[in-house]
Amino acid sequence: MKTLNISLENTQLALYLKIAEAIRDAIKDGAVMPAEKLPSTRTLAEQLSVNRHTVMAAYNELIAQGWVETKQRQGYTVSLTLPIYSSLANKAKQIRQGNKHSWRVIKQNQGSLTRPAHDYSFNFAGGNPDIDLFPFNEFRGFINEALNRPSIKELNYGENSGFKPFIKEVGTYLRRVRSIIDKEIIVVNGTQEALYILSQVLLKSGDKVAVENLGYRPAWAALKNAGAELVGIKQTEEGIDVGDFELLIKQEKIRLLYLTPLHQYPTTITLSVAKRVQLYRLAQQYNIPIIEDDYDHEFHYSSQPLPPMAANDPSGLVIYLSSFSKIMFPGIRLGIIAVDKSLAQHIVSYRTLINHKANVLLQDAVARWMKDGGFERHLRKSTRQYQKRRECMVDILNSFVDDGLNIQFTIPKGGMALWVNVNKNAQEIADSAKSKGIFLLAENAFHLTPKNNENKFIRLGFAGQSEEKIKQGLLMLKPLLA
Repeated sequence: MKTLNISLENTQLALYLKIAEAIRDAIKDGAVMPAEKLPSTRTLAEQLSVNRHTVMAAYNELIAQGWVETKQRQGYTVSLTLPIYSSLANKAKQIRQGNKHSWRVIKQNQGSLTRPAHDYSFNFAGGNPDIDLFPFNEFRGFINEALNRPSIKELNYGENSGFKPFIKEVGTYLRRVRSIIDKEIIVVNGTQEALYILSQVLLKSGDKVAVENLGYRPAWAALKNAGAELVGIKQTEEGIDVGDFELLIKQEKIRLLYLTPLHQYPTTITLSVAKRVQLYRLAQQYNIPIIEDDYDHEFHYSSQPLPPMAANDPSGLVIYLSSFSKIMFPGIRLGIIAVDKSLAQHIVSYRTLINHKANVLLQDAVARWMKDGGFERHLRKSTRQYQKRRECMVDILNSFVDDGLNIQFTIPKGGMALWVNVNKNAQEIADSAKSKGIFLLAENAFHLTPKNNENKFIRLGFAGQSEEKIKQGLLMLKPLLA
């Protein structure tokens, strides 16, 4: 420790005793902890503008009292066992029990897990990429380049839509791989921030938002936080029920539609071209913006994925969201909004309320990585691995069926998970699995309306762990499915 903030009392004590008393008070108050190193005599003397020998005398006084210890060439540390340790503990207990401020919390989110999925031995969470596949050594070089040759102008406050070279690379990628053109790109800290900003900009309390009956709770939470009332659209084995959506429009004043058309979350169903056209025409007719959450576009295995709805958007009503969390790793906190120019500035202006500037160095490094081709190389490698893992999981589940287990599933064309009908109490299976160190989610985790829960589906993610782990985890799960 280089410094320690202490205040000397205006008493009649000798200066060295004043210093000793101030350090002792800092220890009592918890500003410095047992076994923690104290400032050197030289450092503390300079800080207090006193003679070094005065500080040495103060430390010697504290050593004599049992508050401080010293070892040759290691300096001074707080004693591991303090003279009034028990009284300090009692004081902390009293503070915990009373005298603490009682907070008036207006908005709460109860959705967080008490134990994170990655803490389990076998993690079948549906949206987890395999972080071990990420080329950290390669990417480190691009971070170093960004630090060695930064764009000084961009590091200042100002332009808040994102780092221009990064936006250029993302725009090129969206144009060539996802057929998205004529959209303004805004960089955000992941899809969740995008949804929060959009809901604040587009919604007011009481507005009705149409969502899929089965879906992504954190997205719903962002919409609800703006005061929106969510209206569920029925789903079929072919995806969203367009007829039900049209009926809802006629019954309610729908202000916004949020959906996941490529790999519906959580069922993995790909919405057909015909249904997309029908939805879009209804949105045009009734002036309803669409938020298209394309969270894992790259991971499509059986064929080339359908272009996003945003790729054919003559009215400019589709707001397209994408994230780097599945491509790189969740902690990267990097995502984009692609939106019509008429709305872009409103989004950027609101974003400035919560964040004055995007993470320039990170975006710079990713832009260099994309320009070099490393981004797409990593995508190709990950996609191959995830396809193998999908096939591995499918083979094992098919072997369970051959052994007489009553389970059904459809092999998804893409995505990172399977939606499996276990024909049993799915929640009991999920709870029992967790007790065995296996994380998975049952159907009730995805329902907008609890009464619709049939409690017979589980979601099994295959992307986040090796084929060997998938096999081991499923074999441990098998007795619970029987």
